[in-house]
Amino acid sequence: MLVKDAQTIWNTLRGIICVYKPVGVRCIQVRNAIITKICSELNEMKCRPPIGRVEIEGETTGNLTVKVLPNLADHVNVVGPRYQPEDVKCSWANYLGTDTSGVLLLGIRDATKTAKYIRENYPIRTYRVSGILGSATDTAFKDGKVVERTTWKHIKYIHVESVISSMQAAHQRKMFEICGVDMHSQLAYDLATKGPIRPANSKIPVIYGIKCVHFESPNFTVEIHCINENEQYLKILIHEIGMKVKSSAHCTSIQCIRHSCFTLDDTLLRKHWTLQEVITNMEHCHRVMKENNFIIHQKAQHYNKWVILDENSLSYK
Repeated sequence: MLVKDAQTIWNTLRGIICVYKPVGVRCIQVRNAIITKICSELNEMKCRPPIGRVEIEGETTGNLTVKVLPNLADHVNVVGPRYQPEDVKCSWANYLGTDTSGVLLLGIRDATKTAKYIRENYPIRTYRVSGILGSATDTAFKDGKVVERTTWKHIKYIHVESVISSMQAAHQRKMFEICGVDMHSQLAYDLATKGPIRPANSKIPVIYGIKCVHFESPNFTVEIHCINENEQYLKILIHEIGMKVKSSAHCTSIQCIRHSCFTLDDTLLRKHWTLQEVITNMEHCHRVMKENNFIIHQKAQHYNKWVILDENSLSYK
């Protein structure tokens, strides 16, 4: 049961929360909606009264009366509600584009530093990206203008799976080539056994795993485990798959289903963005991070321009 004292709740309101970002909504809008709801519910609770002011009445030569009255300059009708959105610091640990839905981590108040640490650790994220064969758009997304139409009935599941397998192999080969290591050498094996390799430069996208999880021509869905990606990169990836199967394709949806150890099961849906649910979710996220401390502090070794993460840092199976 939530305590009805606003000050008590405010003192405990610091931590990471995991919410589900809907499609068509920007991260800043999600942030503002949650902060506004938190402040609204806090202001409905018992808040502190106006601070007192001392008032002395009477003649200086006679009896003086000392009174402590509420300071009108601190009254809510003058200064506004006790808790305002500007008072709540909030930042995201992972940024999702407008057309992407799914797992979004937010750090509230003191936990903005924790969100920064998670963000700078570049944990592996998992996406389910859907596409449709037979047409390409100028934005590589379904809301763009169609610029090309092609046949698609000749494409089977095995064709898509073959293409994405070669993409995964190319990314793995690229990792070792930039490290200056022969993939067939003992050194490459030793590096691979220590854990996933990621680039020290956060601007280089890397795919660790990709597979086709749904195929019902012309629609298909691929599951991608990657880091350093962005929304446009994933859209272009679907476009490239279409070209490599000798057709065309554009992206229809992008969903982030995992961010490090946080999955869709950990998220708060939009209808649950209330103060009670936020605090409950904050406690849950704290337990998850306590059990998996590599989310914030990763053991890593530097090799050339790449970083080898500790095997416990692998966030997908």
